[in-house]
Amino acid sequence: MQQDSTQPKVSRWCIVSMASIPLVMTLGNSMLIPVLPIFENKVGITSLQSSMIITSYSLAAILLIPVAGYLSDRFGRKIVILPSLILALIGGLIAGYASWKMGDPYLWIMIGRVLQGMGAAGAMPIILPLVGDLYKDDEKKTSSCLGVIETSNTFGKVLSPILGSLFAAFLWFLPFFSISIFSFLSIVMVFFFVKVPKGKEEKPDQLKVFIKKTKQIFKREGKWLYPVFMMGGYAMLVLFAVLFFLSENLEKTHGIHGVKKGFVLAIPLFALCVTSYVTGRKIKDNTMVMKWVMMICLIMTAITVAFVGYVSDALSLLLITTSVLGIAIGAILPALDAMITEGIEKEERGTITSFYSSSRFVGVAAGPPVMSLVMKDYLNVSNLAAGAIGAILLVLVIKFIQGKKEQMPEKGII
Repeated sequence: MQQDSTQPKVSRWCIVSMASIPLVMTLGNSMLIPVLPIFENKVGITSLQSSMIITSYSLAAILLIPVAGYLSDRFGRKIVILPSLILALIGGLIAGYASWKMGDPYLWIMIGRVLQGMGAAGAMPIILPLVGDLYKDDEKKTSSCLGVIETSNTFGKVLSPILGSLFAAFLWFLPFFSISIFSFLSIVMVFFFVKVPKGKEEKPDQLKVFIKKTKQIFKREGKWLYPVFMMGGYAMLVLFAVLFFLSENLEKTHGIHGVKKGFVLAIPLFALCVTSYVTGRKIKDNTMVMKWVMMICLIMTAITVAFVGYVSDALSLLLITTSVLGIAIGAILPALDAMITEGIEKEERGTITSFYSSSRFVGVAAGPPVMSLVMKDYLNVSNLAAGAIGAILLVLVIKFIQGKKEQMPEKGII
């Protein structure tokens, strides 16, 4: 296929710049999980209130992500991404300054976190359609780049507990300020290195037309889109609920604190990161492989999450179980990203990936507070329920997601 002359070459720095966005946004949320017990002591709040520091970020993102997707389709990806990163930077400064200077900073921390969530809504989800724009006629490169993006996201989860614990060891509120610094670096890279291809000069859809088209997309593709959305939300709910539990359990049951706890938390997240990278490289544009990855990993997730509570007193078994869980979720996420990119037309990707990102943030928002409510008296029951939900999702994948054998590479899957 002859390369489109209007299509700019995608440089390595462009890919690095795009990958910096999910990295920064993941750090902006996951980095706070290992230091929530410190916030509880310093600010004088309960575990449920501390979990809301994570949830407030995600709730703001859930509500605004579809709006950001619509605006990116109308006015361009970069025009939406840059102001959103600036908003995330400002939110970090507000939360950090309030923690530093105020006697009762909780309200202002929450305000800063909401602003960061608004920034996440306009930056992180727009990357998926942007990748599709840059590699508009090369689905294999699109899938490979999405693997890098998802790996950056998961690598941020590996770094998060280590960096969060390390920063908090110097100053307990330093993680808030660090988010602003990372956001600034991402702003600079995106501004200079991301070159968005020029599209056709078309009048953007009005809001009523946009809503009508969105309904048509879901009517046409909803049979497989809804299970994909549910899997994204489920994977993130399980991940963040287990991380919240693991952070609390390492301190209260195993006496592991500070930077050491950060490294222990990073073990299952490292397994998630490596698996995400390998999966993104291997699945390419093969939807049949994507479906098999989803099915196998849903089985793994359903089984391992059900046993987390039963092995929580044995540290080695707990880390093995959570690492297997990390492997399963690490394989699911790039498969879901690629499934949406392969199944949705370019001009519709911004809208659909925004709704998909919202579904993931629903899981992020629900995980910590749900775990804070159940982990004392109903841990095993709730984990068994999570396993049962995974089994139900497996049935939906088998029934509604159709892999296309004709997309399989000539030389085999792997």
